[in-house]
Amino acid sequence: MSDAVIRAEHLSRRFGALTALDDLTLTVPRGESWAVFGPNGAGKTTLLRLCGTLLRPTGGRIHLFGADLSRGHAAVRGRVGVLSHQSFLYPDLTPTENLLFYARMFGVAGAPHRVAEMIERVGLTGWAHQPVRTLSRGLEQRCALARALLHQPDLLLLDEPFTGLDLDAVETIDALLHEERARGVTVLLTTHDLGRGFALCDRALVLVRGKIQWQGSIAPDDRANFEAVYADTVRASRRRGPRRIARKARREEPAP
Repeated sequence: MSDAVIRAEHLSRRFGALTALDDLTLTVPRGESWAVFGPNGAGKTTLLRLCGTLLRPTGGRIHLFGADLSRGHAAVRGRVGVLSHQSFLYPDLTPTENLLFYARMFGVAGAPHRVAEMIERVGLTGWAHQPVRTLSRGLEQRCALARALLHQPDLLLLDEPFTGLDLDAVETIDALLHEERARGVTVLLTTHDLGRGFALCDRALVLVRGKIQWQGSIAPDDRANFEAVYADTVRASRRRGPRRIARKARREEPAP
């Protein structure tokens, strides 16, 4: 268990009468990459927000790098990078100004050099001094990824990182994630894109109505069989109450 980066024990999270996560137990070892699959409202975003210290559980415990988050997360927060539906960027600041601000927050050594390096790596050189509010969705996502990677985290949490992006942005982010995997970073990402999940990850879990329905190793030649299992699982979940799932999906992503 000493090599577990994420260890969740009987984790639950409720929003009023709605249960987003229900008695979830999960261990993610150091250096592994996990894809979290599931229909809308399954609890995927809630799981990542709990792991990213952006939410507190209603029940159960979660440990990051062996530290119990119920006792505080200051010691581990600097080891986590989060890419969420929200960019966590200040819209009136430029990408350079945003990254310099976060570099100071995380105590990044040689901040100006590191910021310039990340701006180049994500392909934002031509927009480095434009206010974030003037950037397209794809450019803002590149900047948000630069923010998440800026402090060289040991754990990377990615919530639908490819949604709404053009091919060039997808390829840029894909290449960066492969580099981070090679560096030994532990990755937990949510996605509806089975192909991307299989290409980027070693293992996967299927989350339905806040519960893990399946988990195990994945490989490209397993994809066809997995797709059939996944489709059956999602269809079964919809028969049990699609309206409730839809309501929960809207409640699942409150502002931090």
